[in-house]
Amino acid sequence: MTTPDLQAAAAAIELAEQAIGKAIARLTELGGPDAQQVLAYDLAHAGAGVATAKSMLQYGALGDAEARLTCGFAADVIHDLATKLIGREELWGVELSTLSPTNAFVTGHRDPEYVASLATTQGPRHLSGEMEMVQDTFRAFAADVIAPHAEHVHRTNGDVPEEIITGLAELGAFGLSVPADYGGFSEGGADEYLAMVIATEELSRASLGIGGSLITRPEILTRALVKGGTEAQKLHWLPKLATAEVMPAVAVTEPDYGSDVAGIKVTATPADGPDGAPGYVINGVKTWCTFGARADALALLARTDPDRTKGHRGLSLFVVPKERGDGHGFVLTQEPVGDRIGRMEGRPIDTIGYRGMHSYEVALEDWWVSEDNLVGGADGLGKGFYLQMAGFENGRLQTAARAIGVMQAAYEAALDYAENRKVFDANIIEYQLTRAKLGRMAMLIQASRQFSYQVARMMGEGQGQMEASMIKAYVCKAAEWVTREALQIHGGMGYAEEYTVSRLFVDARVLSIFEGADETLCLKVIARRLTTGN
Repeated sequence: MTTPDLQAAAAAIELAEQAIGKAIARLTELGGPDAQQVLAYDLAHAGAGVATAKSMLQYGALGDAEARLTCGFAADVIHDLATKLIGREELWGVELSTLSPTNAFVTGHRDPEYVASLATTQGPRHLSGEMEMVQDTFRAFAADVIAPHAEHVHRTNGDVPEEIITGLAELGAFGLSVPADYGGFSEGGADEYLAMVIATEELSRASLGIGGSLITRPEILTRALVKGGTEAQKLHWLPKLATAEVMPAVAVTEPDYGSDVAGIKVTATPADGPDGAPGYVINGVKTWCTFGARADALALLARTDPDRTKGHRGLSLFVVPKERGDGHGFVLTQEPVGDRIGRMEGRPIDTIGYRGMHSYEVALEDWWVSEDNLVGGADGLGKGFYLQMAGFENGRLQTAARAIGVMQAAYEAALDYAENRKVFDANIIEYQLTRAKLGRMAMLIQASRQFSYQVARMMGEGQGQMEASMIKAYVCKAAEWVTREALQIHGGMGYAEEYTVSRLFVDARVLSIFEGADETLCLKVIARRLTTGN
């Protein structure tokens, strides 16, 4: 059996980084991501994989299990890079021979028996005592409160049970990013981000739709308000967000504009409201507004400058209060102001997974909001895009944490099934192929987890925006493979709804789509920053 070699792993990762650097130069030479989309996309994912592997080196030095997982994962990443290179060396500006010095390392640590030996090696997480308390608290809540509802909500396309929302509020889940001065638990720094990542993973392990995703929407609005809200807005909204008195939804995407946020059409036009109060009327249609019915308010991005040539500089962010609506569709109206009657209608969008919170197409007609609901007040005009992105950047890290939770649940289900299911007179865990699949799952999950911890610490220091995009891109695709193979290990029963793994499989598929579609994230964020530095 191959012995883990961290020095060889570090040397292999360094060579991979050099290859990525040459490819970045080549992409720049060829005109950048827009001119070479396939190269840019593959390069973004390869770079994300190498960055994840590099983050594992420190972890690998902490023990034998850690070293074995680290070396196995590093070899897997080098192999993936080589498969992207072969046949496209000229396009990448990198010869495949560049990676030849890694051959012995990759051969040893991709050996089927080596990978299979990791089947039950999850490795410790190495959290501080305080963060272990966070983990244990949210794991217990997820197991006791969320898990019993997960399958029923998924199969019936039901709503998030209120006891989950109130229970999470009591745990302080919605106040993790709300500054302590405004009723939350955030003291700033790395622990804030790390606690959010840990909590999100544990909740997602029980359910993506009614667990891990519940924190995201308050988180996005919270960070926008902290970054650019007026003092009055912070005092009004943040305590309510921290206690779940107000649960928000995010209304950004439109039928014709998803990742291309700068082109959105929904307008907010100055208009007086009741008793002549100054404000705005909002007109247009938003889509994929998750949790839109149950929400007490929408974090809505609208065009306040009719000059569309200004793109994202003409957008502003509003907190739009609303009554709670029915989970299967809602129509809300406002009191008339002259001949104008505000109307908001939500139509649910049925989905194959990620059920419970529901997504909606929301049509707004002359829906009035006070000028006090423009985030940042007069100073916030035209800055909505930047405020929204402040929330979305952390949302990418949070989505990675959700993916890790889903992967962990899928791995545990597959391991349990493999240890108890007999085929040809042997439990399927005894077959090399099954063990190799489980071993690769264990590597992917721990590497993803450790990189998410590193990115959380970086973001706590005001850095890590690029890495947050990388971890989201890498982990969400990894989750698709892990859940697919977990389902495959279950055989025919994996395709049956009575087994949890079928839910995990369809839930995982959304991860590369929301919070920034994978293609747009790779081309417009990761590859662009790699080639331009901004």
